[in-house]
Amino acid sequence: MEQGSGEALDLHDLRDLRADCGSCFGLCCVALPFAASSDFAVDKAAGKACGNLGEDFRCGIHTRLRDEGFNGCTVYDCFGAGQKVSQVTFGGENWRTGGREHARRMFDVFPVVRQLHELLWYLTESLTLPAARPVHADLRRALDETERLTGQTAEELGELDVAAHRQRVNELLLKVSDLVRAGAGRKRNRRGADLVGARLKGADLRKANLRGAYLIAADLTGADLRGADLIGADLRDTDLTDADLTGAFFLTQPQVNAARGSAGTRLPASVTRPGHWTA
Repeated sequence: MEQGSGEALDLHDLRDLRADCGSCFGLCCVALPFAASSDFAVDKAAGKACGNLGEDFRCGIHTRLRDEGFNGCTVYDCFGAGQKVSQVTFGGENWRTGGREHARRMFDVFPVVRQLHELLWYLTESLTLPAARPVHADLRRALDETERLTGQTAEELGELDVAAHRQRVNELLLKVSDLVRAGAGRKRNRRGADLVGARLKGADLRKANLRGAYLIAADLTGADLRGADLIGADLRDTDLTDADLTGAFFLTQPQVNAARGSAGTRLPASVTRPGHWTA
C-alpha cells in the first residue's frame, strides 16, 4: 500500500449507506423523473411509478434492466436513503397507503436524504485515510451533524438548505484531498477537466485531482489511478480495463457501474466489480 494513500475501509461503517431495496418502497422508481434516451426506454414523470414496479415494490425486470433499455437504473444508487426515508422518516408507511400528501412529502424528502447519505459516504471514507488525520476531528463533527440531519422530521428535511450544508462539507473534503494527494504537483490537477473521449491509455494519473472531470468514453486502459481523487468524476462508458484504482478515493458504486472494466481492473475495497464488466 502506498504511504498515505488509504487503509482498508471498514465496510461495516458503510453498511447503512448501501441500498437495501427490500426495506424501501421503490422510491427511486417513483419519485425521480427520467426521459427516453440511451439510459431509459421510456419517459416517466416525477411522482409517477415506473411501469416495471410491482405491487411488492420490487422491479419486475431487475435482472434484465440493461437488456430492456434501462441502463440508467443500473448506475443509480441512493446510498441507503431509500430505506431511511421509508422506515425511519415515515415510520414504515408507504406512499400507496398514506394518501396523496403523504406520498408528495415522501417524494420531496427522498432526494434530500439521498444527498445527505452521499455526504455520509465521503465523510466515513475520509476517516479511514491516514493522511487526513489532521482534520479527523472536524470530519467526525461533520459526520455527526450530517447524521443528525438525516434523522429530522419530514417537515424539517423539507426546509433544509441542503446545498449550503453540502458546501460546508465540501470545503472539508477539499482539505482531505489536499492532504491525501500531498506532493502530487500542479500537473496532476485535472479538476473539472473536459476529457471526453480522451486517449489516456496507460496514463500516469497517480494522486491526480479528477474532481468533477468529464471522462465520458475516455480510454483509461491500463492507466494508473492510484490515490486519485474521483469525487464527482463522470465515468460513463469510461474504459477502465486493467486500470489500477488502488487507493483511489471518493469513488462510488454508481461511477463504477457507469464505466467499463475487466477482471484485471483493480478497485478500492469500498466498491464492487459490476456484473456487466467483461471477465
